[in-house]
Amino acid sequence: MPLFPTPLPELFVERLQTILPRERLHDCLQSFSAIRPTSFRINTLKTTEAALVTALQSDGFLLSRIDWRPGAYSVPPDQRRALTESNAVDEGLIYIQDLSSMLAPMVLDPKPGERVLDLAAAPGGKTLQIAAMMNNRGELAAVESVKGRYFRLKANLERGGATMVRSYLKDGRAVGAKVPERFDRVLVDAPCSSEARFSTRDPRSWSHWSLKKVQESARKQQRLLDSAIRSLKPGGSLLYCTCSFSPEENEQVVDSQLRRYGDGLAVIPIELPLRNLQPGLLQWGKRVYSNQLRCAVRVLPTEEMRGFFLCRLVRCP
Repeated sequence: MPLFPTPLPELFVERLQTILPRERLHDCLQSFSAIRPTSFRINTLKTTEAALVTALQSDGFLLSRIDWRPGAYSVPPDQRRALTESNAVDEGLIYIQDLSSMLAPMVLDPKPGERVLDLAAAPGGKTLQIAAMMNNRGELAAVESVKGRYFRLKANLERGGATMVRSYLKDGRAVGAKVPERFDRVLVDAPCSSEARFSTRDPRSWSHWSLKKVQESARKQQRLLDSAIRSLKPGGSLLYCTCSFSPEENEQVVDSQLRRYGDGLAVIPIELPLRNLQPGLLQWGKRVYSNQLRCAVRVLPTEEMRGFFLCRLVRCP
């Protein structure tokens, strides 16, 4: 039984009780009711942090700086609408983004001049962040398979001034076979069951959820991650992430690829300046995972940020 009544699916809560440390479960369940501050990232491709902060404060926004992410800020929930309708958003000077999503490019750590692939790129927030980290120098390919999402991706990249990006309306599962061993770094923010986006204030957020949905997502993720690995140069690194809690979509997907590639693939430790972190699981049910999964990270949800899963891999020469 959950620690307190919750409208979330009973099976989902039961699974969380096994996935999370007992001492974290209460806070996690409470976080699904949180009305979070609205976080955003300043787009240094089009402006400077100092200029943008001054402009937003002049417009009356109450900014809180995110100390672990340069150029990231938040405003109180009651200023969300004003921020989304501001010129700063319309002109691509800022990008509204959950704090946990900002972690993925940070961990990927792309460098100017590299070849980088974002394999499931829409709506483009992480792609823009990567382009900014690369100072618009190098090669950045953004792939999206869903037509409507692809055009949203293109619009966001254009608005954000990410001139280095080439976008492709393609099935990411086929990329590895088309361009094997091409990229220095690959981001796979895999489509998932979106469990971390559940909100008790919106029953529609979990209306699609079922164990079958989790399993279907995991099968697609397996093929997407395999494609990403194939597209990676020997010695290159890859970040696999989801906004799901389910081990089937996270540790199990990575573990299957570790078994497939053997010594050709390894998990790299992740260091983040956060306290709401949990190491990857080494077992789920009867399935035992590679000890390397200790190096994966499950970001636990808080009043400020949603949950997330991150695993960094290197393709061994």
